[in-house]
Amino acid sequence: MVCAAINLFVLCVVSAQPQAIPDKVKPAAYPFAPSRVKLLDSPFKVAQEADKKYLLSLEPERFLSWFRKNAGLEPKAQNYGGWENQQLAGHSLGHYLTACATMFQSTGDTRLKDKVDTIVAGLKECQDKRGDGYIAALPGAETLWATIKANGQLRGRGSHINGYWAPWYTLHKQYAGLLDAYTLCGNKMALEVCKKFADWAIDETSNLTPENWQNMLDGEFGGMAESLADLYGLTGERKYLDLANKFHHSAVMDPLEKGERKLAGLHGNTQIPKAIGAAREYELTGEVRFRKIAKNFWDQVIEDHTYVIGGNTSGEIFGPPKQLSNRLTDNACETCNTYNMLKLTRHLFTWSPSGKLGDYTERALLNHILASQNPETGMMCYYVSMQPGGRKAFSSPTNDFWCCVGTGMENHARYSDSLYFHNGNKLWVNLFIPSMLDWKEQGVQVKQQSAVDGSRTTLTFTCQKPVRADVLVRIPAWSAIKPEVRVQGELTNYRTREGFAVLDGGMIKTGLKIEVRFFPTLRIEPTPDDPKKAAICFGPLVLAGVWDSGTSQPGSQSPVPAMVTSGKPLSQWIVGDPSDPGTFRTTGVGQPVDVKLMPFYRVVNQRYSVYWDLLSEADYAKREADRKAEAERLAELDSRSIDQVRTGFQNSERTHNLQSDRSSTGDFNGRRYRHADGWFSYELKVDPDGPNELMLTFWGSDGGRAFDVLIDDKVLDTVRLRGEKVNAFFDKVWRLDPSTTKGKSKVTVKLLAHQGSIAGGLFGVRMVRSKVD
Repeated sequence: MVCAAINLFVLCVVSAQPQAIPDKVKPAAYPFAPSRVKLLDSPFKVAQEADKKYLLSLEPERFLSWFRKNAGLEPKAQNYGGWENQQLAGHSLGHYLTACATMFQSTGDTRLKDKVDTIVAGLKECQDKRGDGYIAALPGAETLWATIKANGQLRGRGSHINGYWAPWYTLHKQYAGLLDAYTLCGNKMALEVCKKFADWAIDETSNLTPENWQNMLDGEFGGMAESLADLYGLTGERKYLDLANKFHHSAVMDPLEKGERKLAGLHGNTQIPKAIGAAREYELTGEVRFRKIAKNFWDQVIEDHTYVIGGNTSGEIFGPPKQLSNRLTDNACETCNTYNMLKLTRHLFTWSPSGKLGDYTERALLNHILASQNPETGMMCYYVSMQPGGRKAFSSPTNDFWCCVGTGMENHARYSDSLYFHNGNKLWVNLFIPSMLDWKEQGVQVKQQSAVDGSRTTLTFTCQKPVRADVLVRIPAWSAIKPEVRVQGELTNYRTREGFAVLDGGMIKTGLKIEVRFFPTLRIEPTPDDPKKAAICFGPLVLAGVWDSGTSQPGSQSPVPAMVTSGKPLSQWIVGDPSDPGTFRTTGVGQPVDVKLMPFYRVVNQRYSVYWDLLSEADYAKREADRKAEAERLAELDSRSIDQVRTGFQNSERTHNLQSDRSSTGDFNGRRYRHADGWFSYELKVDPDGPNELMLTFWGSDGGRAFDVLIDDKVLDTVRLRGEKVNAFFDKVWRLDPSTTKGKSKVTVKLLAHQGSIAGGLFGVRMVRSKVD
């Protein structure tokens, strides 16, 4: 019996309540509850155990600290640091509830359920003390809620609403955590707390006009639509679906429904939960527009914005479609994005199982999610750098709590999430991860043993009694030739359907063994816009190159090797390491050195590259000449420099007395920048006797930005970036009037955004002595 409508991730964990309603859309394939799939020894099991250890080390009362303060109760412990000590306080508690509930289902460790029950009881205590249903850790949000309640003027921009950092996004984590506490741990109190909390949200937004709703939704609001839709499915109370529908951001969703490609320039992880919400609303209502939104979004992200490891965005922003070669940055592939894309993929798979969906799930899990954890410490990455010569930066246990720590806590509890699916007598084997499946509906257990390089998988069955069933095994897109399937050792013919090998109508009984041999090979995967910039893969594995850079210091600027292949096939310049399957080495093409190629998930502390420049001898000679010329230019510039700011670097900006309003930093194309929709300023030394020149560095493809440059609060010039210098950095230089600097040792340089625009991105600031005429 399939349970009534609840989030697909938790389908069938809790028996349907009398008031729950069934989905209008009947799935073509049902996922298994996490408790039905147990991981066996593999890198995934190592990651799961490391994550469980971390979850058990965390203290519920430290997550509850801000909630108790806001409810007028005395905290029982000090709150955690990092983002838990900022406006986003409380988001981690929601993620932690979901992570512990999921890990409890996946491992059966009751200590995790105890932590869930402790937090739910604490939240109920806070809710009862307030009396209005509201529970939140958000510090200083009262003014915002009062504005919303009164239908005051609202303005969402980026991740903020009226200048407050993603309040609905944070609340969504709590809604989701409470629902998972109910569906995965059977905590009935969690559902009652969630309902009262949602009733508060209904009342809080009851006066908002449609126009003001849309103004508010221009800011990040997470998966509110998804959780409210789930709550409707669990309770059958239409008011929750009505509120979910109000979290419909027309500016993004309407173009998606029409199939228009308008994601460029949007914040990635603000958009993905909108598509997940649409997917859930489609399942509950059957309204086809929601299916179109979800499917069109998935297609666009996968086809236009996805890196080889399965991640997306640079600086958290979707770039122009199919342009990745100049977006190989240190802040690419935000891990939250892939977490959410996997959730969306799972919805789509249940509607219409396909090998393409399974291929993405495999790619993202193996090469991004698994690669985003330090297996020794259990710590997580926010971004997973695609910058050549980059490094992974891992969180600390108690002083970061980034968004990707929250989703990271969940990620490694969810490896069984899309491993198997079923419907009646059909079993889909979607991923090749060593595991045990309890297919209770058919009285069948399946043991899967597989190789991480994708070369083979074996399914062994144990049955209460013989049953007739269809087994569908995904045929990976990376398999060079048609896989071989053996049943009880005998080579078997099979038909294919939607990317799966179909073994239909066979009798399954204890001892049945199905062996599948795949044929992984080395291959090049170029960026869509530059065939000379490419990653190297082997079967399902993305390979990262590591080398002895001559220094162990992070941020080392020693040369990143290029591959001077002159068009030769891979087989002529890569050799395998017979002692370490899945590991290779380049031979005679690496400049200045050859490199070791290893599965990316195994890279932890090394400097690495995933993407490579594949050059001819002439290409390499020109690049070296350009590099030498640039080094000479910078040396000449250094000789004339009076002062310079390394934008985006804390020590340099602090030294230059950074002041700002609504400003932030990021990485792009290997360089750090600062920008603002308000303003920012630095103090720079000058030569009081002059002449002085101010030099600012911008990215030539940035467009639609207007801002003033001021010296000591006097406008020097207005800059309008129109994208006229495509795919190149450029310097804009002003020779300062001597009166501007006469008798001064320093000046203040300010960038002030025009109304509705952005100042920057600014990639560098110099004050230099003018050349002698």
